[in-house]
Amino acid sequence: MRLILASQSRYRLALLHQAGIAAEAVPAHVDEAEIKAGARADGLAADETALLLASLKAERVARRHPDDLVIGADQLLVCDGEWFDKPADLDAARAQLKALRGRTHVLVTAVLCQKGGQRVWQHVARPRLTMRDFSDAFLEHYVALEGDALTTTVGAYRVEGPGVQLFDAIEGEHAAIVGLPLLPLLGFLRQHGVLLR
Repeated sequence: MRLILASQSRYRLALLHQAGIAAEAVPAHVDEAEIKAGARADGLAADETALLLASLKAERVARRHPDDLVIGADQLLVCDGEWFDKPADLDAARAQLKALRGRTHVLVTAVLCQKGGQRVWQHVARPRLTMRDFSDAFLEHYVALEGDALTTTVGAYRVEGPGVQLFDAIEGEHAAIVGLPLLPLLGFLRQHGVLLR
């Protein structure tokens, strides 16, 4: 049985590979913006929406790979009830970082496993991150340093890089912050014989 990550996220795949997990990535190609908008209109909570997105990704890939275990994952950034998406460009990244500056936000990070047409496990992590009240000068330095990489993450930062300088406090598993709650996932894989106990 192969392990497939229903994602085009190089960060999530790297987390699995760094943990010694032989997985391959198969992009799911779902319209995340449309799904999020529908979820908000239907009054779904952030946890439910992250699980919905992860589930839709896993289901789409599992249809093509029914004999394999498919991992779906998604992440939403929530700050005082407002949901943030990946910024479209550097101006949007700059505006998003200004909006988060000096505030605490939650990265609602969902992961689930699907085999064929059945969801066999799910988990939602909620790391909390508090940004420091950084100066405009630091912000401009950071945007110039990271460049277009800021548009690849929901927070417009990479804590595994210079983005860690944005924060006063970080609570939660590092892997969940990057986009995949790895410790709970590894526990599931051990319990179900995919990994050695």
